[in-house]
Amino acid sequence: QVQLVESGGGLVQAGGSLRLSCAASGSILSINRMGWYRQAPGKERELVALISSGGIGGSTNYADSMKGRFTISRDNAKNTVYLQMSSLKPEDTAVYYCHARILGSMRRFDDYWGQGTQVTVSS
Repeated sequence: QVQLVESGGGLVQAGGSLRLSCAASGSILSINRMGWYRQAPGKERELVALISSGGIGGSTNYADSMKGRFTISRDNAKNTVYLQMSSLKPEDTAVYYCHARILGSMRRFDDYWGQGTQVTVSS
């Protein structure tokens, strides 16, 4: 009964920017950690960025290659996580997946994934 729906992917030139969004809906009591992962063709899925639920804005963690270029944020009132991507490179081309650890109606935390959104960066 919980869904994560991503949006915002597309085609962009190198050096450009994109903003991804991921909205969680359904029987949600609370959301713990949220994050973004990506998977390029022929490669394993890798972490992009994580954001915790605590404090104002939550604490964040980034993969080294994304630091300074990507910014993760969340709007707890909307159950939504964002990924602002700047200075994009062709090697950022991948399917980007949203992840969330959600306390649902079963009163336990479960992991949920979005369907993925394609980001293509042209050189």
